Amino acid sequence: MSVPAPKKTAAFFDVDGTLLKSTIVHCYIWIRSSQIPFFLKHLWLIGFLPKIVYYLILDSISRTRFNQVFYRNYRGKNAAEIKALSTKIFEAYIRPKIFSEAVSQIQVHKEQGAAVVLVTGSLGFIVQPIADYLDVDSVLAPQLCEEDGQFTGELTTAPLIGDEKAKAMRNYADQHGISLEESYAYGDSQSDLPMLECVGNPVVVNPSKSLRQKAAASGWEMHEWL
Repeated sequence: MSVPAPKKTAAFFDVDGTLLKSTIVHCYIWIRSSQIPFFLKHLWLIGFLPKIVYYLILDSISRTRFNQVFYRNYRGKNAAEIKALSTKIFEAYIRPKIFSEAVSQIQVHKEQGAAVVLVTGSLGFIVQPIADYLDVDSVLAPQLCEEDGQFTGELTTAPLIGDEKAKAMRNYADQHGISLEESYAYGDSQSDLPMLECVGNPVVVNPSKSLRQKAAASGWEMHEWL
């Protein structure tokens, strides 16, 4: 009788707030600002500020709904032009915000033979340069719908938030022979709780107050990355 090969392990990382200090709002503002003439940037930002207050309130109610509504800011934008900015935003804005401790931790998992997977609600074209820089194995991220070369502002799937992250991780584990019980997950917010709870080794990074309390009560590993 043949003995089944042992399952592999993986380290799943949330991105915003976990790997780096940024949000989908900051990335959009950088992208949009880069497309506006210099003398109009401040006017645009002033006009956008009231929306930020609305988004903060919406995010506190439902992060899934917030993502759906926020990504409509991309409606009507030229898809190729926006995607072409992904390398520029990475070099100019995102790369300096990656936590050095995150880079070191990823290297540790690689040396242990684990697959490293980014699981994020951020858009795929923004996350891909991060994945390339960190040389990770896979990216689980949402994509925007496109029609006639323009973004529609709608996602091709449900936002990768909360339970959807855990579902994506389970699908990945099934497809790649990963043992979730022996795997790791890193997250920073309450919305990451489902992804943390679906692995045997949850790790919280710069946690929100509610997640810190949950981690302390559960005996989970905690890190403060600067």
